[in-house]
Amino acid sequence: MKAKRIEREEEEEEALPLDMMDEDDLQLMKDLGQRASFLTRDLSSSEPVHAKKRKHERIIDKYEKIPRTLQTAPEKELIHLLPIKDKSGIIPQTREKPVTDSNKDEEDQEAARELEEEIIEDPIRELTIEEHLIERKKKLQEKKMHIAALASAILSDPESNIKKLKELRSMLMEQDPDVAVTVRKLVIVSLMELFKDITPTYKIRPLTEAEKSTKIRKETQKLREFEEGLVSQYKFYLENLEQMVKDWKQRKLKKSNVVSLKAYKGLAEVAVKSLCELLVALPHFNFHNNIIVLIVPLMNDVSKSISEMCCEAVKKLFKQDKLGQASLGVIKVISGFVKGRNYEVRPEMLKTFLCLRIKEVEVKKDTEDINKPKKFMTFKEKRKTLSRMQRKWKKAEEKLERELREAEASESTEKKLKLHTETLNIVFVTYFRILKKAQRSPLLPAVLEGLAKFAHLINVEFFDDLLVVLHTLIESGDLSYQESLYCVQTAFHILSGQGDVLNIDPMKFYTHLYKTLFKLHAGATNEGVEIVLQCLDVMLTKRRKQVSQQRALAFIKRLCTLALHVLPNSSIGILATTRILMHTFPKTDLLLDSESQGSGVFLPELDEPEYCNAQNTALWELYALRRHYHPIVQKLAAHLIAGAPSEGSEALKPELSRRSAAELFEAYSMAEMTFNPPVETSNPKIKGKVLQGDSFLNEDLNQLIKRYSNELTTESPLDFTKYLKTSPY
Repeated sequence: MKAKRIEREEEEEEALPLDMMDEDDLQLMKDLGQRASFLTRDLSSSEPVHAKKRKHERIIDKYEKIPRTLQTAPEKELIHLLPIKDKSGIIPQTREKPVTDSNKDEEDQEAARELEEEIIEDPIRELTIEEHLIERKKKLQEKKMHIAALASAILSDPESNIKKLKELRSMLMEQDPDVAVTVRKLVIVSLMELFKDITPTYKIRPLTEAEKSTKIRKETQKLREFEEGLVSQYKFYLENLEQMVKDWKQRKLKKSNVVSLKAYKGLAEVAVKSLCELLVALPHFNFHNNIIVLIVPLMNDVSKSISEMCCEAVKKLFKQDKLGQASLGVIKVISGFVKGRNYEVRPEMLKTFLCLRIKEVEVKKDTEDINKPKKFMTFKEKRKTLSRMQRKWKKAEEKLERELREAEASESTEKKLKLHTETLNIVFVTYFRILKKAQRSPLLPAVLEGLAKFAHLINVEFFDDLLVVLHTLIESGDLSYQESLYCVQTAFHILSGQGDVLNIDPMKFYTHLYKTLFKLHAGATNEGVEIVLQCLDVMLTKRRKQVSQQRALAFIKRLCTLALHVLPNSSIGILATTRILMHTFPKTDLLLDSESQGSGVFLPELDEPEYCNAQNTALWELYALRRHYHPIVQKLAAHLIAGAPSEGSEALKPELSRRSAAELFEAYSMAEMTFNPPVETSNPKIKGKVLQGDSFLNEDLNQLIKRYSNELTTESPLDFTKYLKTSPY
């Protein structure tokens, strides 16, 4: 169709008040209203209707005759839809866009404002401190009851209520800032105790595909679901504890800000304590190695409380580990950690090695010699040697023996020996590395103490090199007195064990100990007396066949002199050692005879015990010790003066004679700053006259002192030379 379709829209005019219009404009509007062409014309067009007839009119007239547009209602927006196609062609489709009613929006806004005003008018009343504490206590009590209910349900029937573990574990993320820290601590401890109670005594392994596909009974399926749920929740629990420790170490604040940065340390301490408990209580269960990896670095933590907590847990694990599997895992991690830190760790880490239960194992013996399987008689041997009735009894006996051997709950000796051997190898590798590379490290005392304890288990091939290293350390002068004593103790432990068969002269170690005995006194070095007593036991008593009489006499004399200027418990230990030496070497009783004579003169300042001529002196120190203020020292001194008899009036009571010197040293310790037993006070009086004030017995001396005192009151210069008698020579 050539004709164009013109769509026209009716527009409404907004009526203006007549008083706002000029008279000319009003007349123009009336004239236009009477014309029909105005109504039928398209006002949106800028071209007049009779444009063809007025082509030649001037531009100004044309402009003036263009009608002015009036203020109309806004045009409606259209939404273009998909067109429709028919025979005539494509017909476009549109739809009016719905217009929101501005009045309704205004009403909604006004209503919202009114609500806000009401809220502002009625604010929440602030609680006082007392009310806030009461509210917190109420919340906390509710949480405690909920934790207790969940824990009781799990303990009553773990297999049926294993899913409640997840609900209890979710409380580790408590978000209420008033009780968050306390609730989390309670949940950590509760879960730890729950796992200790419901965990089986075996390790749970993952199921294979074949096991999953096989049909099983309901009871077995229930047990499997319980084990899977237990292992899963135990794993998540350990991960939560690890995250708490990491957040504290990194000083990392969570976005929620429920827990303050200061509260992280308290949470971390509870988490570490729970890990330590699980390390000791569940060494057989899953993820034990993961707990070890978490605990070992914390043994070297800056916080002393956490470090001591972890070290004590490891010591406890070593003491109760009979087989050695868990101990081996911990030793491996500690050794790697110490090496990785270049031996800059706390000495307490290495002191935990002293609690290992491997002191009675003989590593170098063949396993077949240690646990030889019992051979049963063959049938031919029975026919030759036994009668028919004896063969019958023998058969029943062998059958019973086999059943008893199978019923033994303890692990085989071979497996235990293998684990202990591997553990000792790692321990000695760590010790030898420190001796070689870090001789001035603070770890050296712990290393020497450990070597002294395990020296009898060291391979004989290392004895020569180790003794050379120990002597070099002593001669270097870099060691403290206690460290040098540990070197001496280690050397003699080596020689008293497998090294007894070696032809090694330890005279330099005897000389060193004899020379340094007088470094002990009643002050800071008093604690070193215990190590000295242990060294003397190994050096003199246990090696009595290799010790000469001259050496024994020299040590007895020096020990009695030392007993005069140490604390009472040290004197008791030293006198007890002297008693043992006098029993071990009977000929040393010549020191009790003051009239005996020998060749040479006693040289107390000489540092060589073999050549100081100790046989030419006497133990006069015992008579001074007999007047000691401590009653036990008095008894021991009197006992030694009488020749250390085992019977008679001067014999010791069993409570003193049956104890070793080290045990007596500990028993009468003065660490609590009290005498054991209490010392009686005494007021010595001189017959005939009691001294009072500054008086003296000699009257001439009293007069002389008074005369000189009066002279000194004058301000004349002092001249002592005039009172000196001139010598005729």
